[in-house]
Amino acid sequence: MYDWKKIILKIDDNMRRAIEVLNEESLRIVLVADKRNKLLGTVTDGDIRRAMIQKKGLETPLGDIMHQNPTTVSKNHSREKILAIMQREGLLQLPVINETGVIVGLKSITNTIQNDIHDNVVFLMAGGFGTRLKPLTDSTPKPLLMIGRKPILEIILDQFIEAGFYNFVISTHYKAEMFHNYFGDGDKWNVNIDYVHEDSPMGTAGALGLLRNDFTDLPILVMNGDLLTKVNFENFLKFHNKNDGIASMCVRGYDMQVPYGVINSSNHKLTGIVEKPVNKYFVNAGIYIINPLLLENLDGKTYIDMPDLLQKTINDGEEVNVFPLHEYWLDIGQLEQLKQAQKDSKNILGW
Repeated sequence: MYDWKKIILKIDDNMRRAIEVLNEESLRIVLVADKRNKLLGTVTDGDIRRAMIQKKGLETPLGDIMHQNPTTVSKNHSREKILAIMQREGLLQLPVINETGVIVGLKSITNTIQNDIHDNVVFLMAGGFGTRLKPLTDSTPKPLLMIGRKPILEIILDQFIEAGFYNFVISTHYKAEMFHNYFGDGDKWNVNIDYVHEDSPMGTAGALGLLRNDFTDLPILVMNGDLLTKVNFENFLKFHNKNDGIASMCVRGYDMQVPYGVINSSNHKLTGIVEKPVNKYFVNAGIYIINPLLLENLDGKTYIDMPDLLQKTINDGEEVNVFPLHEYWLDIGQLEQLKQAQKDSKNILGW
């Protein structure tokens, strides 16, 4: 049972704190209140992502990004009425307030309705050599390295299953038989698992060309098999379906600070000095959704990485969306990240 009191923050708390609460409590909403717990606004995953796209910093006060007129219900609303409001307005949670506007509870759709089942194919890329993790990968491919009691790829599989996905394709190359032996056809997890095999490495997008042309008419979720994240895959799919675009890419914020004072000038005149400025960027997080139409650009023979495919797609005039992540995310590329994953699996992720 969740404790809604843990998601109440004050208006002068910042976006960093909201992200911490969203990740810790997994309720997808933060309630902003005054000293008497009177509701002032709400902050959701979507509000955070919009603020990130606008390049707002993590120190931004919640008053600058919150939704100031959220839909609310009272304790007297029936379950049917609450579900009807959620369905009509597309909401997952509703704050419960009393007659003076003080927060007295939270209604969440997850308490009454199970996750939807998604027919979309999930394509997991597991063909890499894991060279930077040698000698561990001399005997075990990187996606099968253990984090706690499970291999990395099984943790990813479990997350997708929990989100309602059941159709999986694993792309293999290095030590492919180990994946077949461990996952089989997915019967152990009550899901379907198929495989494509890269005779030679084809990049992070090339193996998609091995899928049959008639494999699916639904958007395909694609993910590197060496990532740990708590991103909500259902939210990502809803985002992709809502926005026009042939593909969507998960991105992470990355700050790079210049260690010197940066000089602005015009001709020989000094116009300003900015001391140690921080430049904000988005970087590729290795999780994508693509429409099947994009597969027509892949022949199943040519090496191509996903960034190159998406850049070509943009050059051809197609739209590609970005989905900023604020959730936990770790790319396990080197021994340092593997050790961090082992630590996080106990302290943060609860695995």
